[in-house]
Amino acid sequence: MSILAGLLSDLEAESADLDARVGSLPAAHWARLTPAEGWTIAHQIAHLAWTDHMATLAATDRDAFYAGLNTAFEDPEHFVDRGTESFLAPPPELLERWRTGRAALASALAAAPPSAKLPWYGTSMSRASMATARIMETWAHGQDVADTLGHRRAPTDRLRHIAHLGFRTLGHSFLVNGRDLPTAPVRVELVGPSGLWEYGPDEATDRVVGPALDFCLLVTQRRHRADLALVATGSVADEWLDIAQAFAGPPGAGREPTGARS
Repeated sequence: MSILAGLLSDLEAESADLDARVGSLPAAHWARLTPAEGWTIAHQIAHLAWTDHMATLAATDRDAFYAGLNTAFEDPEHFVDRGTESFLAPPPELLERWRTGRAALASALAAAPPSAKLPWYGTSMSRASMATARIMETWAHGQDVADTLGHRRAPTDRLRHIAHLGFRTLGHSFLVNGRDLPTAPVRVELVGPSGLWEYGPDEATDRVVGPALDFCLLVTQRRHRADLALVATGSVADEWLDIAQAFAGPPGAGREPTGARS
């Protein structure tokens, strides 16, 4: 199996996990507020449907994608909410829109040239990077839905994609927060479902260690670091855990500490 095929398979598995949680929900439950301020379960699914659609345009119709990108530049603070709201619909229609859209994205990524660089918000991505970003988004918004429904998700090895992305976006986290890019490397050692996952040079004195699940919750800003069992050693690693974000765009609002460990 190619790298891209494996990523697309994991993306579909992550989507299916979330689909199983919302597919049979009574219509009234779609209006339940999630931990994302002002967003219901319907907003979470609409957001995934909208971003899947934009990713498909990035792979198939760059002019249409750039038209949407210009809208984002015109209203950087609200374009995510506006894009999400534009995909809201009654639950059966919204569910079908998300299912159809994610299938279209998988086909578009598989059909794009292997060397393609797909435009995105403030960057460009390979097909594999785009698929990884979609896994991250699907898992993160799925976490909000799971939290709302009181579901506790068992960690899977699909977290490896999110952990890797979270490590790679260290520099981005500093830059979008208006901070100097650190010169000291950081070593990350995470305990995942299948064993130890390691990133960064072994000799680095700045380190982050802890559960892979907690690291993924941190870099997707689904939990405050005070609620996670992550240990930072060194000033760069410590500062990073305050601002880490694996997603593109401006700094996220994050979550308030609850005093409860995940």
